[in-house]
Amino acid sequence: QVQLVESGGGSVEAGGSLRLSCAASGDVYNRKCMGWFRHAPGKEREGVAAIYIGWPVSGSTYYADSVKGRFTISQDNAKNTVYLQMNSLKPDDTAMYYCAAAVAPRGSPPPICSLDRPFGYWGQGTQVTVSS
Repeated sequence: QVQLVESGGGSVEAGGSLRLSCAASGDVYNRKCMGWFRHAPGKEREGVAAIYIGWPVSGSTYYADSVKGRFTISQDNAKNTVYLQMNSLKPDDTAMYYCAAAVAPRGSPPPICSLDRPFGYWGQGTQVTVSS
């Protein structure tokens, strides 16, 4: 089992920045795809960014077109934490942001990392509100 806890959400004005954190605990998997998703009222859940951690290409990142150039996903393996740096925030970025993980048990192939794949573990979410 993997537990995910998000933090760092809040209220900012348009053009501002926030950094979200996702701390993972529980079972340790050396190969995993970590993703950030968001869900705004009246809209479908949207994949924002993902990062692959582990062999063979650790650090590969994937972004939704709506956030490319503004958001950056990164990892700190020592802290078992994934971050989402959000710059140039817009009111349309207002949503609940969720961290998610897709893991590969030892001996199985590495998980395909993309925003379209299923994720087996989810956090409780952190609210981001951007005012105009």
